[in-house]
This record gives sequence, structure tokens and C-alpha cells, in this order.
Amino acid sequence: MSDGSETLPDGLTAFLEKAGWGSAEIDPIPGDASFRRYFRLNLNGKPAMLMHAPPPHEDPKPFLHVADWLNSKGLRAPEIYASEAGQGWVLLEDFGQDRMRDWIDENPAGEVAAYEGAIDALVELHEHEAGPFPPYDMPAYLRETALFTEWYCPAAALQVDAQGFEAAWREVLIPLCDRQQTGVTVLRDYHAENIMLLEGSPDSPQGLIDFQDALVGHPAYDLVSLLQDARRDVSEQLEASMLARYCAAADPAEDFAADYAVLGAQRNAKIVGIFTRLWKRDGKPRYLDMIPRVWRAMERDLQHPALAPVASWFTANIPQQLRDAEGGKLL
Repeated sequence: MSDGSETLPDGLTAFLEKAGWGSAEIDPIPGDASFRRYFRLNLNGKPAMLMHAPPPHEDPKPFLHVADWLNSKGLRAPEIYASEAGQGWVLLEDFGQDRMRDWIDENPAGEVAAYEGAIDALVELHEHEAGPFPPYDMPAYLRETALFTEWYCPAAALQVDAQGFEAAWREVLIPLCDRQQTGVTVLRDYHAENIMLLEGSPDSPQGLIDFQDALVGHPAYDLVSLLQDARRDVSEQLEASMLARYCAAADPAEDFAADYAVLGAQRNAKIVGIFTRLWKRDGKPRYLDMIPRVWRAMERDLQHPALAPVASWFTANIPQQLRDAEGGKLL
């Protein structure tokens, strides 16, 4: 047991000993927006990843459940080597370090090919009957959009009509919820930082991570997550061409463009609220720098006629100078 041992959580040594990895070298990986922690292991040249998702803040059982379903369908979730879900420990396959975002940064000429692979993986996912997961329904959508008025608006010192916000969202989401039956598996955080290129090339299989919150919902949601990425710029041209690629393969319903815009605005409003909460509640201000990118995508979504009630609410409640000049930035 070695690198960074002074930072290792209680119980790690005992879990690895029981799993047969007690003599592995351990390299902690910097954390992100959750309470989960990750460690890269090496045991005599064999790599693995250790996830610690400690209760009560985290529960690895949904991750294990979704991983099992994805792998059963021939999709590439990590293989699970050992787990003690009650203690938050999961030892799993290491997909390497070729994260799609990082790979594109180093290989910008391969951006289109990488996104084509990600789109094709979604087409494959949507060809399967939806998994045994909870529904992405109206209450879930409204809980998420409410994060905008609960966190962003107070942080921006805005007095807004929260009830009117919910009513506007309910109006635009009712037809979408009707159309999304019977639904597909929605991974919910499908973007360039959660896709691994397993052989270090855009032509390699796509490894999926961070899918523990999977629900059954609309096929446009993960497209929005990928193509209106909160963490990296995706050009409008690339977004349009990848949407066209998906539609050519999946042949969605004629209202798909409207639903994509609605879910784009819904997700982006949620993310603005979440990034504000990460600052105000969790002391993580670095996410505030991403809000302008998210806001710009949301402004484009709001131009779609399907979002007219929500767009009217924004016009009445959010000052135009904040939306235009600052992109919703708080600091």
C-alpha cells in the first residue's frame, strides 16, 4: 500500500485485502462535484479503479445495477471486480486515461469523429428496450427546474415568480411527457468528460461512466447533455451535424426538434441551479465559470416556439442585461 496513503479513507485497506488487491499501488484521483472519490490501482501491472461512494451521501447500488444492465446489452460499462455496496466500495475495470474531452484537446482534428462515435453509441443504446429504472417524469423534471429559482435567483439577488416558473414549465413539458412513452434508458450525464475512448481513438469502443442516475425518459435528453455540454464548447455547427446524424439513424418523431429544445432549456436551467448550489452550499466556486456557457445554450433553446411560456417568464423575471452581458455569471 503506497502513494497518498495519508489521504485514504477508513476501510479501504480492509476492502482491498478481502478483494485480493491488498498490495496494490494506490494513486488518488482529484475529486469533482460529488462526494465520490476515485483511486487508480496497479497490482503487478494489472490496472483497476477503486470508487468510494460513502453513505449517507452516496449509494453505489444504483451504479452497480445500471452497469450490470448496460453490460448485459453489449454496451461498455466497467466490469465490476468486487464490491461492498453498504460501505460504499466498488473495485472496477480501469478504462484508462483517454477521456473523450482530453483526447479532443490533444487531437482537435478528431473532434468530429469522436462525437460521431458518441452519437452512434446513443443510437445503439436507444435500440434496446428501456432498462428497469425509474421514470423521468413530470415531478422529476419540475424538481430539477426548480433548482434555478431555489439557488440561482437568490444568489443573483433576483425576486422572481417561482410559481409562474413551475406553471410555465408544466405547460411545455406536458406534451413532451406524453411523447416520451415508452421511453429509452437515459444516462443523464452523457458528455465528453464521461465517455472513455478505450483504445485511444475515436474509432474505438465508447466506455461509459457516471451513469448511476439512469432513468427511463426521452431520447433527446442525452443528446442535449452531449451537444450542449456545460464543460466544453461545442459549436452550433457540430451540434447541428450530430443531431442530423442521430436523426438519420434513429428516425425519431417529427416533434423531436421541439423536444430537444425543451429538454435543452430544462437541463440548462437545472445546471445553472446546480452550479450555484455547488458554490453556495458546498464551497466549490469553480463551477461558476461554466455558467455563461450553459446560459448561452439555454438562450438558444428558449428561441424555439415550443418554449414560449418559459421564454415569456424569463423575459418578465430575469433582467436582459444579465442574460446578454454577463451570461448569468455570478462572480
